[in-house]
Amino acid sequence: MVTLISTIVLIAQEAEENDPSDLLPAIQELVWGAIAFAVLFFFMLKFVMPRLNQTLEARREKIQGEMERAEQARRQADQELAEYRSQLAGARDEGNRIIEEARQTAESMRRDMAAKAEQENQAVLARAQEEIRAERDRVFQELKGQVGELSLALAGRVVGESLDRERHSRIVDDYIEELATLGPSGDGRGSGQGSAGDGGEEPTRGSGTPEG
Repeated sequence: MVTLISTIVLIAQEAEENDPSDLLPAIQELVWGAIAFAVLFFFMLKFVMPRLNQTLEARREKIQGEMERAEQARRQADQELAEYRSQLAGARDEGNRIIEEARQTAESMRRDMAAKAEQENQAVLARAQEEIRAERDRVFQELKGQVGELSLALAGRVVGESLDRERHSRIVDDYIEELATLGPSGDGRGSGQGSAGDGGEEPTRGSGTPEG
């Protein structure tokens, strides 16, 4: 800066000695202007430029930080998007698994209900058959007693005398048992008639005895 001021002073002196002109300022003005410029330049270099550099550096750091944050946000968004897609795929797989489990559970329940219904039907059928057999036995027992009593009373009235109750009961029991074994068939009726004939054969011979 001193060199610059000295150069300006020398140029001014040469111009004043050689060809003074009204267009050029006086040497004093040039000196004071150079001094003022030097002071201003020193002030700017000492105080303004550091602050300006600090401002520019802060601005640069801010822009750099914003760019880094933007890049970090972009990477985080990409990561979250990948995680979301992974979770979506996992949720889809989980939904398919739940649907398959529900289908298998429903199928298992259907099979269990069908098996249970079949067991209940078999149990009901077995109870019905048992009740039918019990009712049939009860009816045969009632018929056995009623037929025995009726046939004994009827035979007694026909022949006019008392019959052997034990023998007649045995004949009736045989007839009822044969009827229960054969069921409602022609053989059963024929055997029953034959048994009835056997039961009435003895009293018939007894009726041939002389009564008077």
